[in-house]
Amino acid sequence: MKSDNPEIVNPFAEGAVILVNKPLHWTSANVVAKIRNRVHAKTGHAGTLDPLATGLLILCTGKFTKRISEYMAKEKEYTGSFTLGATTASYDLETEPVHSKDFGHVTQAMLNETAGRFTGEIIQVPPVYSAIKKDGKRSYDLARQGKAVALDGRKVVISLFEMQIRQLPVVDFRVVCSTGTYIRSLAQDVGQALGCGAYLSSLCRTRIGNFLLTDAMSPEDPEIKFSKGN
Repeated sequence: MKSDNPEIVNPFAEGAVILVNKPLHWTSANVVAKIRNRVHAKTGHAGTLDPLATGLLILCTGKFTKRISEYMAKEKEYTGSFTLGATTASYDLETEPVHSKDFGHVTQAMLNETAGRFTGEIIQVPPVYSAIKKDGKRSYDLARQGKAVALDGRKVVISLFEMQIRQLPVVDFRVVCSTGTYIRSLAQDVGQALGCGAYLSSLCRTRIGNFLLTDAMSPEDPEIKFSKGN
């Protein structure tokens, strides 16, 4: 896209939105670096996905980087799975499962009732393994050093929450929620409510506002698809 001809305008420098399907184990920063090197323009993302998550990542280039906070504020949709019968310090598979408990009592009716308890406006405590700053330091840095971290609860809105038994201990879910919601914390809370523990074992972001995962490209695609936003 870069050109030595000053008459050729780089559309990515002018401002564009690129929808990317983030691969497993890539960081959001990895995706940004990959695309930035290809479009030769300032590039940022609108909402981090953890390395163990996949799905929709919105990238803004050029003048559209000023709109990142606008896109970050939009409603999100996620699908994935919880694994019952244990917990992890990170609330996902970044750390090893511990504190195994029996999950044989869990029924679909219990999942439905529990989902209802966490639907609507709730107070959620973020995971200590998160980028939230505590006393000027990232919470996950403190947690990885073995230091105790206490984070304050925050108000989030979960407008839809569905769980379905796949084959115990694995439960599939779908969540539609406000920005700032941690699905890992939701897994932890569900496990506590069910009395057997749970952790997030897979996560895919399928929608941000009107932007859909089905319209996203791979960061390795030879042609970069972009839009002027919506």
